[in-house]
Amino acid sequence: MSQLSVLLPLTGLLFLISSTFGSESSVPYPVTCATRGADLMEDGVVVLCPPDCTLWRVSVFGTGIYASVSSVCGAAVHRGVLGSSGGPVRVHKLQGRHNYMSSYAHGIQSQALTHWPASFRLTKPVNVPLELTSDTGTTALPAAAQPAKKPVKKPSVKKALTGGNKDCQMDIALVIDSSNNIGQRRFNLQKNFVAKLAAMLRVGQTGPHIGLIQASGTPRTEFLLTNYTQPKELMFAIKELAYLGGDTNTGKAIMHTAETFFTQENGGRRGHPRVMMVLIDGWPSDDLEQAAMLARESGINVFLVSVAKPAPEELSMVRDKEFMKKAVCKDNGFFSYLIPSWFSTTKHVKPLTQRLCSLDGLLCSKTCYNSVNIGFLIDGSSSVGDGNFQLVLDFLAGIARSFDISDVGARIGAVQFTYDQRLEFGLFDHSTKDDAINALRRISYMSGGTATGGAISYTTQNLFRRTGPGRNFLIVVTDGQSYDDVSIPASITQKQDITMYSVGVAWAPLDDLRAMASEPKDSHTFFTREFTGLADFIPPLVRGICRDFTENN
Repeated sequence: MSQLSVLLPLTGLLFLISSTFGSESSVPYPVTCATRGADLMEDGVVVLCPPDCTLWRVSVFGTGIYASVSSVCGAAVHRGVLGSSGGPVRVHKLQGRHNYMSSYAHGIQSQALTHWPASFRLTKPVNVPLELTSDTGTTALPAAAQPAKKPVKKPSVKKALTGGNKDCQMDIALVIDSSNNIGQRRFNLQKNFVAKLAAMLRVGQTGPHIGLIQASGTPRTEFLLTNYTQPKELMFAIKELAYLGGDTNTGKAIMHTAETFFTQENGGRRGHPRVMMVLIDGWPSDDLEQAAMLARESGINVFLVSVAKPAPEELSMVRDKEFMKKAVCKDNGFFSYLIPSWFSTTKHVKPLTQRLCSLDGLLCSKTCYNSVNIGFLIDGSSSVGDGNFQLVLDFLAGIARSFDISDVGARIGAVQFTYDQRLEFGLFDHSTKDDAINALRRISYMSGGTATGGAISYTTQNLFRRTGPGRNFLIVVTDGQSYDDVSIPASITQKQDITMYSVGVAWAPLDDLRAMASEPKDSHTFFTREFTGLADFIPPLVRGICRDFTENN
């Protein structure tokens, strides 16, 4: 016999439900319209909702995945699992999350919520929910006809690493086709393809993050990058996507995604490459060029996957026959992908996954802000003084703060010199911006003579030894005459594809500064009489680095 204990306080809101059955019990327990997910003690419990919950002012937070503070029966009606007449529904407990999304469905307006520590989702209790590969459940037999009880076989889902694929730390927006072009049947095939792709990408906290947007007449964000960071939850969210219909306004969907999707408020991670994979059945109804340009300028790598491309007799109906070339990050064949039919997508999952995770191939994500290696060569001679040395560190921290420093982004390192040299920290020693800037501010003042030439040679050999070409920058800050030659070491450094900026203060001779600086000399040389004037150089130096990076890459 199952045991049901229900605690009904005066508010009638809190139910404590316990049962001798396991969490997959199909015996429904009666609840009220006000019962919340948080009031249920077990996972997988089946509750019996009363009729007419839409007449109550029930509180529902989220879409598809609901915050545990939501009314279970209200969420079930909102999800379409129940109608106004009520009935049984199974409640699956989930972890908390950020960014519960609001929507209106089936007479219920759900609300947005920034964060809640626990969640739930809902399914009909007749069948075990299907996920990737699963065993369908069967309707319960009458008690007299039931065989000996066997352990419930849970859905078979491949166990993914909770951390995710560390070799693919991308933020990925999937823009899928939900237009009249594709139709309901091919839309379902598209969902299966996207689910297989997402499974192979292996989402996780330290792996790729995936969000999804539907393109139709008006784009609709279905879930953000941080809504589902576990594979099982992501599979369920994809499975539950509803077909929209409407025009194939792919350009509008790309614009919407580029403008809003990758912001930090919406879960975008600083320093992580941004990828947008756009699926299109046939051809778009609108123009893609302006939207794609915005995406490129925003450091987003747009891949376009065309399925069932226009036949020769259909080309006259295509608004822009060059839409694929204009949409992608770069028209080099890497960002464009053709699949002949929705019925033959499985063999394309692995090669597409490899492209999306190819860090070196993501040309558009390599903006100066997340790709450069910057070395700071700091004069620690006696003429600088303790107070002024701190102003130099403030100046360099201001430069560093302008870049997205991370283990997959920009990096900084520092060398201090007098007659001798000291590697303060290397380019690969600190993988977050805060750690790198704190290390910069902790540098202790050496005091001594000034041998800038030897310091340039030391830095080239010790700071940049593990870096690739086209993105290395060395900023030399000095306040006086060097005791050794600077022109030959600077020339050797620049021949190794390291761009040099020289920043002089007080008695630093202009001839030395220009000898150290890369061409054109005027835009790579800075001078101020006072250390307090260094802060004014931060914006032009950052702009110069970005200009050089763009030209070199």
